Amino acid sequence: MTLRVLCVFLLSGWLSVSAAALPIPENGPALRIQGSNTIGAELGPALVEGLLQEQGLLKIHRETPDTANEQRIVGQTAQGQRVIIEVAAHGSSTGFTALKNASADLAASSREIKDSELLALQALGDLKSPAAEQVIAIDGLAIILNPANPLQQLDTEQLARIFAGEVKTWEELGSRGGAIHLYARDDQSGTYDTFKELVLSRRGKSLSSAAKRFESSEQLSDAVSADPQGIGFIGLPYVRQAKAVAIADGASQAMLPLNSLIATEDYPLSRRLFFYLPPDSRNPWAQALATFAQSPQGQGIVATSGFVSQTVQAMSVAPNALMPEGYQSLSRHAQRLTVNFRFAEGSASLDNKARQDLARVLDYIKRNGKTERAVTLVGFGDLKDDPARADLLSKLRAMAVRRELVKNGVVMREVRGFGALMPVATNSADEGRIKNRRVEVWVY
Repeated sequence: MTLRVLCVFLLSGWLSVSAAALPIPENGPALRIQGSNTIGAELGPALVEGLLQEQGLLKIHRETPDTANEQRIVGQTAQGQRVIIEVAAHGSSTGFTALKNASADLAASSREIKDSELLALQALGDLKSPAAEQVIAIDGLAIILNPANPLQQLDTEQLARIFAGEVKTWEELGSRGGAIHLYARDDQSGTYDTFKELVLSRRGKSLSSAAKRFESSEQLSDAVSADPQGIGFIGLPYVRQAKAVAIADGASQAMLPLNSLIATEDYPLSRRLFFYLPPDSRNPWAQALATFAQSPQGQGIVATSGFVSQTVQAMSVAPNALMPEGYQSLSRHAQRLTVNFRFAEGSASLDNKARQDLARVLDYIKRNGKTERAVTLVGFGDLKDDPARADLLSKLRAMAVRRELVKNGVVMREVRGFGALMPVATNSADEGRIKNRRVEVWVY
């Protein structure tokens, strides 16, 4: 449903400001957002401010109530009526709890909704449907150290052992400093859930009870940057004065949390940030905010807030000796777009983010005059017992993306498959295999 269509609805208890504006409630907030601190600390409020500006509201400002990690974003109509949107940022899981008890209209989450949460919220509709599950930004978990620590890189196996308390000193990692001090987000945090899933649980480990826990991302980062023996994990915008190290996963190269590697989700600790809005919601502000977040203006706010936007751009890739010769040649003559399409085992179906990305890629191709034999698709797969099968599957997934582009008037230059070469993650876990099953888009 478009914003203009939404605006013509007059819901019980709402006043319409004008034919082109969203309705204003007579009492209480226009929208209640709960969930992720990663989103709610700055990105969510900034997107809300952008929506209020788009709606023509005046005197937009933030108010901070007495409760920590909560904000009210307030605007005013030309007639002087206050419009209030509440943002509570106590962790991703609290957003889904708030949807269940009807104390929020929209959940902000720095992780995908869990099966148990889907089941608990099924009365609200399918929260995995394209309209309900909205990827608003890409983030990378940065592993941060004190700037004086000389260590430059770690792999995910080492990370798991460090945060489980099995590696106890920096000397065991070839660094210096004595005992390792652990810093982590709290149990309500989507940042913690993501780290637990990508690093700890994959290796059957749990976070050490010695770790100092934080609800606030900023406080955690500042604590690590002040502690010469500290190590922590944090969302990309919150590195602040700390030092981020490069991370490797399995046979992948070590990667720093750079915007280009996070945008393509190749960086081992990249993750998606979500809005979840119940399909049966009667609050037009929730849909309007999700729509605004996906717009060019909204994605611009994502970028200025320190996260990685989903705006498609072309980037040059320097060839190196670890690349197959055919890929090196491609790197010399073409540019790679900042988006990857990924697939589950045995599937060539696009997920909700991939559908959004397809529209963005098509828009880029058409705006830049690349519809006639200027696009090459490159498929990769996870390691199989039969290398020929990996080669075939990598090309079949590229062909699945090709079909969607061809249906929209794009004449392809070439489709290639590189099998299990150039992994970006370990093949020993489902999450890693999914990352390796990818299709890149290159343009000439």
